Amino acid sequence: MADTAARTIIRTQGRRAYSAAFGARRSGPRHPLVATAMVLPLAALLAVVFGGWDAVVTQASSVGVMLGR
Repeated sequence: MADTAARTIIRTQGRRAYSAAFGARRSGPRHPLVATAMVLPLAALLAVVFGGWDAVVTQASSVGVMLGR
């Protein structure tokens, strides 16, 4: 078998170094409203760039119906 333990240790150390350097911390799941606030500006930009307002409205309506159940 391949020696995967050494690679796992190296990967874990790399992730820790990245987190220490850039301050990336995982403190748990985000609140749905925070996630929505993060995504909406990008969604609006893409809708304007590609002219997909009808598709955006349709998808938002479908998601709203699913969440309402």
